[in-house]
Amino acid sequence: MAKPARNTYVCQSCGGIETRWAGKCPSCGEWNTLVEEATPAVAAVPGSGLAKAARGKRTVLESLQGKSEEAPRFTTGFVELDRVTGGGIVPGSALLIGGEPGIGKSTILLQLAAAVARGSIDPARIDDVILGCGFPEAATGMNIARQSALHAGLPVTAAAQTVNRFCASGL
Repeated sequence: MAKPARNTYVCQSCGGIETRWAGKCPSCGEWNTLVEEATPAVAAVPGSGLAKAARGKRTVLESLQGKSEEAPRFTTGFVELDRVTGGGIVPGSALLIGGEPGIGKSTILLQLAAAVARGSIDPARIDDVILGCGFPEAATGMNIARQSALHAGLPVTAAAQTVNRFCASGL
């Protein structure tokens, strides 16, 4: 037999839930904001690991109306790459270059590395290098991404990692 429904006290400021009333909300510290609410007797789905249906905290969402701030970008010097990235690369972002074999993924990355080596792109703007390749343990060794980053003139503080792509998914 199911237990009878038990009332809970929900803070109107932060959404915190308490089983007993208190003058001050333990979650946010606001006074006289706990309001009694009836908890419906809802059974949890068998096998879900939940003893009862839980209520979450209230989350305040931002409005999507109005104009958003444009992310700062730096241009690469390659018109097409800047176009497809929305005007340049956003610092701190991850840029995934993918496509069919022979489409020019390695070529564009080599051109970017050459731009760094020439000084067209400040090496300090690049934090990480992650390179996916088919057989990284061939003649180039296991960490070709590290070797490529150093050869391109990136500082030794820039992290680099090679990811092998042995599976058909390309990951």
